[in-house]
Amino acid sequence: MTECTFHPFSGLDLLASAVVLVDDHYAIRYLNPAAENLVAASNQSLSGKPLQDVLIYSHSLQKALEEALVNRWAYTGQNVELKLADGEALQVNCTVTPVEAPGEGMLIEIWPIDQQLKASREERLLEQQQANRELIRNLAHEIKNPLGGIRGAAQLLEHELVGLSNAPALREYTQVIIKESDRLQDLMQRLLSPQRPMHPAPVSIHEVLERVRSLLVAEFPQTLKVRRDYDTSLPDLIGDREQLIQAILNIGRNAAQAMEGVGELVLRTRVVRQVTLAKRRYRLALELQVIDNGPGIPPDILERMFYPLVSGREGGSGLGLTIAQNFVLHHHGTIECESQPGRTAFIVRLPLDQA
Repeated sequence: MTECTFHPFSGLDLLASAVVLVDDHYAIRYLNPAAENLVAASNQSLSGKPLQDVLIYSHSLQKALEEALVNRWAYTGQNVELKLADGEALQVNCTVTPVEAPGEGMLIEIWPIDQQLKASREERLLEQQQANRELIRNLAHEIKNPLGGIRGAAQLLEHELVGLSNAPALREYTQVIIKESDRLQDLMQRLLSPQRPMHPAPVSIHEVLERVRSLLVAEFPQTLKVRRDYDTSLPDLIGDREQLIQAILNIGRNAAQAMEGVGELVLRTRVVRQVTLAKRRYRLALELQVIDNGPGIPPDILERMFYPLVSGREGGSGLGLTIAQNFVLHHHGTIECESQPGRTAFIVRLPLDQA
């Protein structure tokens, strides 16, 4: 039986920030997966090599490293410039922390600034969207009861019209009130109804996409071309098949309607490694893109497109993308959109392994 060994710093594997452990002579002892991803090399290949063979840093950071070793002082640097071995320059925030163990040296933790900004932006948007959903649900509760009263009054009024000479013409007006009340009641119910619980099981993402593709082709049979670009080596993920179908169908249908049913839609799958989704670090994740060649999304809509009741289309309910986002979040994933005239891509990332 083989005995498993664990590095004492293996808990750092879960961090989204890049962490490098060096000894008292600046030789690399350990890199977590985020650091491996940053320098595009493995922990095994770099173990024992001098830090400056991998990262080129300024004189001020060198002084901070020396003081951390000699005086056992911690250091925090903002907007520090580092260069990788291939010459790529990075603006980062970093901390240097002495390690209280013989010969271990210090931990250097690095956050590329653009990644920090993106993570902060995603967190802020999710909080704002949650607040908006709560507000919409509260408004829906307040609207629902008066709607019932309006509909009931219209029905009573219609009964009072019996026998009047102009009853048919007046009944048209009461029918408008009743039908529009029913439509708004249905919308309120969709906003208020709790989603059914998830039923997780192994799911093939390509089986899900084929189902979505068949539905879109049936809905736009003559004018919409749906092209596949699959990575067939992707393993199954653990998820709710029906929720995934509905989420991707909502995204695809939104794209097709934006193109007025005329254009090309691409369903693309890829694997991505060492990614952070919803504040958790994953070794492997699925990246699904729904790409269209339509007119693009106006900038004023792009920032708010996942909010309830926000729609850039005449007559749209503004719930399709909100529901899609909710289902993706149920799967511990993320969804974002990049758009310009001629190319709009919805990017969904879902974990393929445990956090």
